[in-house]
Amino acid sequence: MTRRATFTHSIPVTATAIAAASAAWIAWTPVATADTEAPNAVADLVERVSPAVVTVLATQDDQRAANDNGGRMRGPQGQSPFGEGSPFDEFLRRFGLPDGPGMPGPFGQNNGPQQPDRPQGVALGSGFVIEGDGLIVTNNHVVDHAESVKVRLSDDREFDAKVMGTDEQTDLALLKIDAKDLPELALGDSDAVRVGEDVIAVGNPFGLGGTVTRGIVSALARDISAGPYVDFIQTDAAINHGNSGGPLLNLEGEVIGVNSAIYSPNGGSVGVGFAIPSNTVKTVIAQLEDKGSVERGWLGVSIQNVTPEIAAAIGMKDEKGALVSEVIAAGPSNGVLKNGDVILSFDGKPVDSSRELPKLVAAAAPDATVKIDVLRQGKEETLSLKLGRFDNTKVASAESDQQPQASAASDKLGVTLEAITPTAREQLGLGDDVDGVVITSLDGTGHAANAGLAVGDVILQIGSTEVRSPSDVDRAIADSKSDAVLLQIERRGAKIFVGVKLA
Repeated sequence: MTRRATFTHSIPVTATAIAAASAAWIAWTPVATADTEAPNAVADLVERVSPAVVTVLATQDDQRAANDNGGRMRGPQGQSPFGEGSPFDEFLRRFGLPDGPGMPGPFGQNNGPQQPDRPQGVALGSGFVIEGDGLIVTNNHVVDHAESVKVRLSDDREFDAKVMGTDEQTDLALLKIDAKDLPELALGDSDAVRVGEDVIAVGNPFGLGGTVTRGIVSALARDISAGPYVDFIQTDAAINHGNSGGPLLNLEGEVIGVNSAIYSPNGGSVGVGFAIPSNTVKTVIAQLEDKGSVERGWLGVSIQNVTPEIAAAIGMKDEKGALVSEVIAAGPSNGVLKNGDVILSFDGKPVDSSRELPKLVAAAAPDATVKIDVLRQGKEETLSLKLGRFDNTKVASAESDQQPQASAASDKLGVTLEAITPTAREQLGLGDDVDGVVITSLDGTGHAANAGLAVGDVILQIGSTEVRSPSDVDRAIADSKSDAVLLQIERRGAKIFVGVKLA
């Protein structure tokens, strides 16, 4: 069976109101700590937290409803329900969305009881109250492109909601309704969460209304290719479509995550769900409440992980840090950072891998001056630079999951090299400012192939030596006093570094 991943994106299904937990819930106060050792402690906790969980109904425009195909979420060949350019697109491309017969309800043929009709183009999701005067957290993809948004409380009261702000990069949104003295949930410390910890999820799966599931934290800091700013909490608590935006809570009644995605072969829960950590939520929601958007720092570089081969080539004992593969000419790092620098710390915080750096940069204020420790040509230096401001066209992000390919020269490396000809420049789409040599063939068992180099890669630099001809490569390899060399190459418009072992 083909594996697919599905976000808990809300879909046009029947709105079933969340049952009121108490007729007198208006007098509710924030959730207190539960004595989880007492009998029925979890049931008592659920009774207290459920009134703060809401249903979110977002009316989409007619064209968006048509794109959603009357409530069916399209598969990999269809349009992404999160919008083009969403940080979730890569995840969708990798795993797809459920679509086809045999799946329950709106995903295909409904083999179960028929549900009453719901107007086409109404997306359903979940949310929770974080302030009693009507502030509500949900997912961005629940309300994205909505013409109007309503919130239904646990006592069936329904309010028009104003979208205070959204952040596509973390898939979070903040809503406001005109209500007072609502029950509210507190955001906990997701950094204190441990694998194996008991959790509960509350939400509105398939439009059924208030539903509670229980499980454990299965993993932390999970990368699901959903952008560089969120390391998800994974849980086996059942999460399904319509749970989007609902809380994942610890047994003290604190929100430790916002449910956002599932991995599934059939569109339903198989015990692999993902939640946005509460500490990320705190940072984002505070900015959305204050100014309706999120401002992030921008470093203006492309980075990649330090592989064992690269570490050997530049004399590092450990594979840590973020390797600068390209400095953007108009970016704030131009003239400060250099290609080949390994960023070891940012603003006093260690950088153990390239994935950590974008979150540190994003958390810094635009225009802030920061200290950056780098390893440059074997020596550690501390640099100072003024950050830029992030927007959708510029981002300090880690290199994609695709591993670098190619590197080396002549018999030593197992490659054939040629200078860049006008024909090669045209065929490879190289700019006039690109100088180097092109790999035209390689031995499948040679050092270059083992390092992942490929035909068509352009070698720009070996160590500190710029390459202009095949002889430059041969000379740099012969002069190397190490059993590995570091190459900078250009591949399909991107500059990356590759470490090649010579023995």
